[in-house]
Amino acid sequence: MRFWDASAIVPLVVDEPRSAAIDALIDEDSELLVWWGTPVEVVSALARREREGSLTAVETTQAIAALTELTDSWEEIVPSERIRRTATRLLRQHRLRAADSLQLAAALVAADDQPAHLDIVSLDSRLNEVARQEGFRVIEPG
Repeated sequence: MRFWDASAIVPLVVDEPRSAAIDALIDEDSELLVWWGTPVEVVSALARREREGSLTAVETTQAIAALTELTDSWEEIVPSERIRRTATRLLRQHRLRAADSLQLAAALVAADDQPAHLDIVSLDSRLNEVARQEGFRVIEPG
């Protein structure tokens, strides 16, 4: 099982240059572990692309439907006081956005504060840098 950042979920629901590499990772290990807020972050990315014109309304609706199906098959790390405290620490120590600190905090909680035991799949270079500093092995497909 790997922890999946929202940035790596997007290519699962829309066709992108890295979609084939992401699909190959799913073929290796189909168990996805995500933060509770991941669906919101993915829809945010899809809506932004729709506003920018790189996705049509129909493509966005189809991607959201695919995301909804995907949510039935993954495991979520739910909000907790421990995640909030960890995210706050991460924000004080690293250059992260709030949502990224929550993602990484959820991964740390999932790894029981032993990040070497859980890989993170992410396409976000800033998050990846911090995840490595925290001790995670980061998989950057494609």
